[in-house]
Formats: sequence, C-alpha cells, structure tokens
Amino acid sequence: MASPPLLSLRDVRLTFGGTPLFEGVTTWVSRGDKTCLVGRNGSGKSTLLKVFAGDILSDSGERFVQPGARIAYLPQDPVLDCATIADYVTLGLAEDERDQTYRVDAVMDALGIDGSRSPTQLSGGEGRRAALARALVGNPDALLLDEPTNHLDLPTILWLEDWLKAYQGALVVISHDRRFLDNVSRQTLWLERGVVRRAEFGFSGFANWQEETYAAEEAELDRMDNLLRREMHWLARGVTARRKRNMGRRRALDVLRTDRAQRFTSKQDHDRQTKLAAEAGDMSGRLVIDAENVCKGYGDKVLADGFSTRIMRGDRIGLIGPNGAGKTTLLRMLTGDLAPDGGVIRLGTNLEPAYFDQRRDRLDPNLTIWDTLTDGRGDNVWVRGRPQHVVGYMKDFLFQEAQARTPVRALSGGERNRLLLAKLLAKPSNLLILDEPTNDLDMDTLDLLEEVLADYEGTLLVVSHDRDFLDRLVTSVIAVEGDGVINEYVGGYTDYLNQRPRKDEPKAEVKAKSAEQARTKTATKLSYKDGRELEELPGRMDKLALEIAKLETDLADSQLYTRDRARFDKSAARVDVARAELEAAEERWLELEALREELGR
Repeated sequence: MASPPLLSLRDVRLTFGGTPLFEGVTTWVSRGDKTCLVGRNGSGKSTLLKVFAGDILSDSGERFVQPGARIAYLPQDPVLDCATIADYVTLGLAEDERDQTYRVDAVMDALGIDGSRSPTQLSGGEGRRAALARALVGNPDALLLDEPTNHLDLPTILWLEDWLKAYQGALVVISHDRRFLDNVSRQTLWLERGVVRRAEFGFSGFANWQEETYAAEEAELDRMDNLLRREMHWLARGVTARRKRNMGRRRALDVLRTDRAQRFTSKQDHDRQTKLAAEAGDMSGRLVIDAENVCKGYGDKVLADGFSTRIMRGDRIGLIGPNGAGKTTLLRMLTGDLAPDGGVIRLGTNLEPAYFDQRRDRLDPNLTIWDTLTDGRGDNVWVRGRPQHVVGYMKDFLFQEAQARTPVRALSGGERNRLLLAKLLAKPSNLLILDEPTNDLDMDTLDLLEEVLADYEGTLLVVSHDRDFLDRLVTSVIAVEGDGVINEYVGGYTDYLNQRPRKDEPKAEVKAKSAEQARTKTATKLSYKDGRELEELPGRMDKLALEIAKLETDLADSQLYTRDRARFDKSAARVDVARAELEAAEERWLELEALREELGR
C-alpha cells in the first residue's frame, strides 16, 4: 500500500438469519483511493458499505478508522428528520463549521435543492439529492456512497464526477452507472460469494479481471474433477481402508468432495443469469409517432417551442435533459397522454404500449411477488402466450422460491425494478416506454436487459441518464435542453456530445409555426392535387384504423364462426384488405410529407 489505511476491515464475519454473508473479509482504503465496490444484486454490497460506515456491527473481526478521521455515508434510503433541508445538510459539517452557511448553499445549489423546503415535501429522488449534499458538504476524510447517481440528471452527474475527481480523501462508491465508475474509480473491490477481492485498477479493468477469474475457477474445477475421478478409481479397486495412510487418503477424498461441491455451487451462482425476453405484440403501423411544431408551457415556463419529430417502427429513441426541463411532459405528449398547447401529434395504428415507471407506482407495496406476477389469479404467469408457473418465472429474474410470499414493500430497490421488468416483459407490446429502467439494477442484469431491448422488434422510448446504456442501445437522442429548446441527434449519447453546438457557436434559431401556417406552406409548395391528398390522408387512415379495430373485435367473438359463417368470412377477408390499404396510405402519407419537407427547405 502506498499509504497506511484510513479505513480497514480485518477478518470480518457477518451472518443474517444463521446464513453467513461474509466470512473473513479483510480489505482497506487509503487516503486518495477512489474505490468502486462491485458485485451482483443481493451479494451484500450495501451491507458491506454499512459495516465500513459503522452502521452495522460485524459478528467478529475488526473495523479500524484512523483516529480523528471524519466519515460521511450516503445510504440508499436516507431518513431526513429535520425541519428544513438546509438544516439537514448543515449537519454534514463539523460542529465548529456550522456557521459557514455559504458551503451549504453552494452544494445545495449544485444539486438543485431548495433548502427552505420541508423534508416531508420531497420525492424519493429529491431526498437522495439532499442526503448526497449532506455527505459532500463537510469534505470528509472518507466518503462512502451507495448509488449516488440514482435520480440525478446528467449535468448533476457530470458535476459530481468533477467533484469526486478533485476529492482528496478516501472514496468507496457503489453504482450501476458504468461510465461514472470508469471516470471516477482507480481501485476495485469485488464482492462475490462472501469474499472480497481487491485490484489496483478502476472499473474499466473489471470485466477482463472477472473473466480471467472465472476462467481460472473453471480450470481449477476441471483439475479437481480429474483428481476426484482418480481417487474414486483407487477406492473402487478395493484397497483396504484399515491402514493408516489409506485412512488419511479417505479423509482427503472426503475433503475433496466437499470442496468440489462448494466450488460447483459457486460456479452455478456466477453462471446464473436473469432470463429476460420482451414479448413483441402485433406489428404496429410503419409510422409510430409524428409530431409537428409542438408547443407546451405552464404559466411563464416554456417546455416545448416548435419541436418536430417522426418516430418510425423499430426506432430506439433516448430522451435526455436536466431534471425539470420537461422530459416527462414531452414523453406524455408523444404517447398521447397529454395534449400539446400548439402543433399536431399523430399516433400510428395498432399500438400496444407497455410502460416502465421509475417510481414503481404500478407496484402495490402490499401485494406479494406471487400476486403481483399473477394479478392474484392462480399460480401461472402468461409469458409469450403460454402459461408458466410463477415460481419458475420468478427464478428467471433471480428471485428465490422462498420470496414468493414476500410483500413488495420488503424488497430492495433493485429487486423491485426486477419485479417490474418481469411483469412488463411478460406483456405483449410493440411500443416500450422506459423511464429510468437502469436504476438499482446490477450490471449483469443491465447487460441482459440491453440484449433483450436490442432484439425487441417494436419501438423504444427510453428516458435515461445512464450514458453507457444510451450509447449501447439507442439510434437517436432527443435532448430537452430547457427553455423550450428540444433538438434531436442521430446516434447515442457520445454522438450527441459530438454533434451539439458548442457554447461559442451560434445556436440554431427555433421558429414555432402554427398548424395553420404549416397547412398554408403545404398548399403553396406542393401541387394542388398532392396538397389536397396530404390533407385528406390522416382522416382516411383514422377511418381505416377504426374499421380494422371493429373487424378485429368481431373476429375475436368465438361464436361468430358458428353463428354467422358468411359474416365471419366477409370480415376475415375485409380485415386483410383494410390492413393493406392502411399500410399503403401510411406509405403515401410519408412520401408526401417527405416531399413537402424537401420543397420547404
């Protein structure tokens, strides 16, 4: 070690309910270390951080803190018990520093917190930002952060990265945000099956290290299998077990069997993966969402001023922007939940949306995992049109059978997110709307979620502050910049950074046009015939969509075929023709819209 440990654990052992969680953990952090603590959900990362912080006492072992060192800890679920947020943040300062209110004001301003508000008025995300402000304000000697980027917007995450890079104390951080860990960490603690490994490199080297470790374990398991086969062969030959040396060999064989069984169980643990699969519903129309000159505001605050976009089937769109800039409002308008003040939004046909809410409002905290997945009916979950027993489906998402009757309120944040994903991905859909889906997920589940979404045949709208997730997944980024400015960029987050105007470049002027102005421009730029057709096509597509919906309702009647065979045959033939007519109308509308835009340049 380059310098003596500021904070260390030695031979720490901890059990929960009689089950060992840690066995003989020895590790440390020194002043200047920037350490990430990684491991699967449920491996005990947050518990280990609480042991570091002194919030949990171990059953045995030693926790050492350099005399006089100040430690600040950010828990996942902070408890705010002061009259105002400013009072709560001030408690992060030493007693002789609490008159330095400028420090409190500076960190609250950086994190976008109103110090005059009562903690009872805050959302969960706002409460976490207040707790982060309290952890940072005192510039402690050691800083222990559990998921600090959850519910932070990108500008605040970037500010936090810069703050931590300049921080001179000892840092231990748990986070699902890979880009954040890449940028901040210089050491890695890996918690796996109750064992902590330490590496003198940051998270960027973790994937290779993990792969090499697992490969070495595979090789050791193969070696033990070969040795076990030889010893079993020796035993089968009938060699007497009465001689002393043979008794010793028998005992060594028993030890080998036990050790091999433990390693095999461990291998199964790290091989076990979440089996995610998104069920695509019926195919939507080629056009999913068309927005033209959309405007929206509340009082004096402008959220959208003349924004236009066109989202086609199969597009993967990421929405980014500061908190409060209007991302949620824009998402609600694009999906038809909220009407714009001006402009036109048209939704495509045959849409089957499914929505992932970052606040998990769609989970009833009083229901069990079993009842949540089955909707309280029976013991099967319908997945991709087939029944699957709820316990088997739970295991696909890394829940244990013993958790089946656990109420949602008792689950961790990561477990609740996995439960919501399990419920969402079993439902057929062709438009997935994901609001911060990566919060609290471990990285293995994140990788699998990315693979599933990449294979999803429908359309994705994703609100996320996870830069790595956006780079791996989306085909374009809609940036809600604030003050009504919304721009779209091709590619992921890194492409957005490369394409957006620099501060010293003049910003493109955004002109809001009314629907009437757009119609006037269309009539003057297109021929009379094409302009008239373009105006009439939306009405024709709506009529066809209504007709198709009615025909599909009729055909869903299981008695229609026997009751009125002629009507069934007529409806079945007409629904195919109507779908073809709708597809042709959409194609023609897109063609004329593209021509109108080209002529209007």
